[in-house]
Amino acid sequence: MKKMLFIVLFFAVLALTACGGAEATATPASIPAEFVGKTNPLGADAATAGAEVFKVYCVSCHGERGHGDGPAGAGLSPKPKNLPELAATVGDDYLFWRITSGVPGTSMVGWKGALDDEQIWQVVAFIHTLK
Repeated sequence: MKKMLFIVLFFAVLALTACGGAEATATPASIPAEFVGKTNPLGADAATAGAEVFKVYCVSCHGERGHGDGPAGAGLSPKPKNLPELAATVGDDYLFWRITSGVPGTSMVGWKGALDDEQIWQVVAFIHTLK
C-alpha cells in the first residue's frame, strides 16, 4: 500500500512540475506573414534615438530598463513584458510587429500611427541594449 501511494505521489509531483514549467517556456505568438523575417534596417547608433522614443512612449509601463516595472505598469494585468528577457528569445520581426500592432488582451497598444516605422526600429535597437 505504501509503495502504491509513493508511486502515485511521485507521478503527481512529476505532472505538476511539468505543468508549472510550461508557462516559462511558452513560445511567443506566431508572427503574421507581413512581419516575418523583417530585420532592423538601422544601425546600432539608432539605439540612441530609440532611447528617447522609449522614454516618451514606453517607460511608464516597461520602466527605465524595460523590466516591466514602470509606475503605470504596476496596476496592469497582465504585467508589461520584461523586454530584455523577451528580446533574448525573439527576433527583430517579432519586436517590430508587437510595437506596431500591440498585443490583444493586454494594455500594450499598437504604436503604428503615433510612431513611424523608423521610430519603431529605433526602439527595437534600444531594446537590444537593455539588460
